[in-house]
Amino acid sequence: MKFSRRDFLIRSACCACGAASGALLSPGLPGLERLLRAATPSAAIPSGDNSPEQERISPALYYEKLEELKIKCELCPRECTVADQERGYCGVRENRLGTYYTLVHSKPCAIHTDPIEKKPLFHFLPGTLAYSLATAGCNVECRFCQNWDISQFRPEQVKSTYLPPDDVHKQARRTGARSIAYTYSEPVIFYEYMFDTAKLGAETGTRSVMISNGFIQPEPMRELCKVLDGVKIDLKGFTENFYKEYCSGELKPVLDTLELMKKEGMWFELVVLIIPSLNDSEEELRSMAKWVAANLGKDVPIHFSRFHPTYKLKNLPVTPVKTLDLARKIALDEGLHFAYVGNVWGHDGENTFCPGCGGIVIRRIGYKVLEVNLKDGACVSCGKVIPGIWS
Repeated sequence: MKFSRRDFLIRSACCACGAASGALLSPGLPGLERLLRAATPSAAIPSGDNSPEQERISPALYYEKLEELKIKCELCPRECTVADQERGYCGVRENRLGTYYTLVHSKPCAIHTDPIEKKPLFHFLPGTLAYSLATAGCNVECRFCQNWDISQFRPEQVKSTYLPPDDVHKQARRTGARSIAYTYSEPVIFYEYMFDTAKLGAETGTRSVMISNGFIQPEPMRELCKVLDGVKIDLKGFTENFYKEYCSGELKPVLDTLELMKKEGMWFELVVLIIPSLNDSEEELRSMAKWVAANLGKDVPIHFSRFHPTYKLKNLPVTPVKTLDLARKIALDEGLHFAYVGNVWGHDGENTFCPGCGGIVIRRIGYKVLEVNLKDGACVSCGKVIPGIWS
């Protein structure tokens, strides 16, 4: 008798349970249940919310059908080849009889209303709120991920809420949010949900921003540029080795995404989490700043954020403020106009300075905007236009 990999895992799990009294523990799930959920199609074992809506699945975009009911995913640079009844690396897209489906459309597992500065986006509707949501899953694994408890879990392993695009916009308006942020985990893996929700923005007057790792293929990103209003990209480091060793990803596709957005006229900002001894060398920081200035332009805001030990990187210290100061100085020395220091409340690097007269055009502490000295997007002191989305 032949068994599929899924059948084998289920039978092995049951045998293991009978042979041992211990359990494989995970946050919120008994070990056996977690193993079964990882091996069983999503429709077979429901997640925390057992409502009928929870069982809905939607066709996925961007894939090629292959022989023997296999498919090749063309959403992100991994280009997973997925057999029937299996999933891609992200764990939220499943092949069912040769048709690819997303298991997380309209199923956010995290919903909050945040200041837009928390994303962080400093040149996008400052002082406003962003209705923020995420589903389970990610297409990389950063060893320093602060939201690993949703990004590294499958849909069955977290409790989600049924919230279709229309309702997202209704809820956003109720909270007074000016924008909807697709954030926390990785929006690329819930692409269809993000796209459908963002597309409604023109009708509702609510803008959409993607908070992403930028690990996406050119065509789906190009289509996203038609419905999004802003993007924040986490540039994890500036070497292929760092991406491979600490993110299970690649640098070049991210750089390609940034250049594509520049070409498409998309407003975007960069965030670099500075991790002691891993991506904080002066050589790497200078190479990064030079590349940004040459390929993206000197007006792209770049945020250097302070690292705090988490997930699988708990053996490293908090980033020294002097390292962040150095990163910011290098960026400014290389001609970038807007370089910020993040996760250090009260630091002068939280403020936006006019590259014309040097005055403060936006004063901040943490996520709070204290002062805005802009008129029609220009510095009130010297009249220099400050790039961004201001209204």
